[in-house]
Amino acid sequence: MRFFNSDGVSIAYLDSIPDEGHGDPILLIHGFASNHAVNWVNTQWVKTLNKAGYRVVALDNRGHGQSEKLYRPEDYGSFLMADDARRLLDHLGIERADVMGYSMGARIGAHMALASPERMRSLLLGGLGAHLVEGVGLPLGIADAMEAPSLDRLTDPMQRMFRAFAEQTRSDLKALAACIRGSRQTMTPAEVASITLPTLVSVGTNDPIAGSPQGLASLMPNATALDIPGRDHNLAVGDRAHKQGVLDFLSRRP
Repeated sequence: MRFFNSDGVSIAYLDSIPDEGHGDPILLIHGFASNHAVNWVNTQWVKTLNKAGYRVVALDNRGHGQSEKLYRPEDYGSFLMADDARRLLDHLGIERADVMGYSMGARIGAHMALASPERMRSLLLGGLGAHLVEGVGLPLGIADAMEAPSLDRLTDPMQRMFRAFAEQTRSDLKALAACIRGSRQTMTPAEVASITLPTLVSVGTNDPIAGSPQGLASLMPNATALDIPGRDHNLAVGDRAHKQGVLDFLSRRP
């Protein structure tokens, strides 16, 4: 892993150059309680994109993985986290990149598209559909789950799922609680409609967390929806149909 300073916050990142091909850069932004390795390396995304000729850049979001842990909710606003992603492009001297996020990472990518569209060639939103405008991300109860004395104390299935995942990824539970409380920004339909980048919205057909991909794509002037058949929020990430849909989309975008 490499590190850079994003306005005073240490951010860890991976920069994987393909052995051959065009070398177009794609920036990957992982989901809540995950990290670049769990979301993108272990699921074979980095290998798949490198093989297709892409330069893959993937960061650990603030509060996650090997990046600096912060404990105030106000340090996790979606625009702040989007600025980390944009500053990573600055650090690497990358003028424009395709930007793909999953779940919370998709929310960050969408805010980056509002703040810095000139730095992006396209926007790929995985695991996030209409809830970008209809909801405020994961329930606040997830923060409570991070602060519970133990997993055994939790009975709500979603709380248990995210607490178990956070423990599996060896995350800093206190930092994750602050992240949930601080990164719950939605977008208005007008803001979403202002995103003119080529956009792909990919959601598992068994995913109750993301909201409809068609519902979000219909609000955007240049967006396509992709159903990932038979997959829930967790399993859709590395699904073969998801990967093929992304590669097809990237091959078509300007």
